[in-house]
Amino acid sequence: MLSLYNTRSRTVEEFSPLREDLVTIYACGPTVYDYAHIGNFRTYVMTDILVRTLRYLGYTTKFVMNITDVGHLTSDSDSGEDKMEKGAKREGKTAWDIARFYTEAFLSDSRKLNLLDPDVRPKPTEHIAEQIAMVSVLLKKGFAYSIGDGIYFDTSKVQNYGALAGQNREDLKAGARVEVNPEKKHPTDFALWKFSYPKILKGSDLHHPRSDPAGAKRRDMEWESPWGVGFPGWHIECSAMGMKYLGDQIDIHTGGVDLIPIHHTNEIVQSESMSGKSPYVRFWVHGQFILVNGEKMSKSRGNFYRLGDIEERGIDPMALRYLYLTAHYRSYLNFSWEALDAAARSLTELRTQIGNLRAQIARRRTLSQEKLTKVEGYQAAFRASLENDLNVPQALAITREVAKSNIPSQDKYDLILDFDEVLGLTLRNVMAPEPVGDLPDEIAVLKKERDAYRKTNNFQKADEVRARMEEMGFTIEDTPQGSRVKKKTI
Repeated sequence: MLSLYNTRSRTVEEFSPLREDLVTIYACGPTVYDYAHIGNFRTYVMTDILVRTLRYLGYTTKFVMNITDVGHLTSDSDSGEDKMEKGAKREGKTAWDIARFYTEAFLSDSRKLNLLDPDVRPKPTEHIAEQIAMVSVLLKKGFAYSIGDGIYFDTSKVQNYGALAGQNREDLKAGARVEVNPEKKHPTDFALWKFSYPKILKGSDLHHPRSDPAGAKRRDMEWESPWGVGFPGWHIECSAMGMKYLGDQIDIHTGGVDLIPIHHTNEIVQSESMSGKSPYVRFWVHGQFILVNGEKMSKSRGNFYRLGDIEERGIDPMALRYLYLTAHYRSYLNFSWEALDAAARSLTELRTQIGNLRAQIARRRTLSQEKLTKVEGYQAAFRASLENDLNVPQALAITREVAKSNIPSQDKYDLILDFDEVLGLTLRNVMAPEPVGDLPDEIAVLKKERDAYRKTNNFQKADEVRARMEEMGFTIEDTPQGSRVKKKTI
């Protein structure tokens, strides 16, 4: 039985879906105003492993991950610019251009890390009607009110606000990081719909028309609503899209731990207030932060990396995925270039073992009872590690143990590929090594020298060695299984 740590209860619980035939999963996706960084992708890989595990254990899943392309303000407390509009000013483009470019960048990076495609990848800009409808219901039920800059959710109307974060309302007030909008009834109230420009209300008339200030520049992204032209709040987007595609109650919702105190807390109260059903999410699964050389990743410290930075150093992006797998999703993972190099070496070793197994595979023979017991033991141990709150580091260790075991090559190969359905290291794509024959001693020495330079990221020296080898009539090719040397053909 699969067990998962549930942020809602702060305990590891046995998982069972609402419906016997389907597990529903919602993941908070990227805000596409800039490149996603390696901290973001750690959470996305965690979600990927979770979905793969559910399918491996025999569950049918429906997986939704959104793309946030409007409404996420620079402050979590509903102040500052929309990140999309800010990105547009930064690059001299429209917000729509920014959204398209960074969406494609995210999808490209996702493919490089072998992330499964969700069944649905909705965007808030394509679900404005659903969000307006949800805000309308919350207003009608008395859970929302209008002030000069938008429609806000009244958090005083719900009990246990902040329970997901383990905080009460007073704690959340005291922890406010920015000056509170004085028009809000309570510091914890949050925007459901923001007006493009603040307006002055006449009495309690929520339908007072908004008029643009003279000469004001319009936003790139804004829509008509019953309350005036504006755009949705960040939190309402996930609720509206999640409920549309997965229903009023969801089995599993994932995201980073930074989303717990505000975004996911607000998702809960607005969703349950609208539907009248509780809990909105049965299992909240959150991934921990990534550290860089022991410090929190931040742009100000200059330790903010994206996948492109890793590729520029000549490192396979799949080495980053391997590094993610070495730490439990609820523990901090320390990123350093040395740690990534070690992960790359471990991945190369595993790929080499897989390639050699492919070369050794012969017709399957009947397993002895001893070997059969070993195979079944590895399968049971791998499954048990996944069922124990996604203990992927242990599952990875079992995979490496199988690679070094004495079970027949065919069964070893099949078992590792079966495990890789969860690990997602694309081991099925590894080919058997090509025989290259004996190399001249001098060429063999140069090959080792170049490999050593590449391991220390000294690519200039590595290229110099390559040039010397080519002058001597040999070419060298870098593959997932390591470098290969061939004699030039005329």
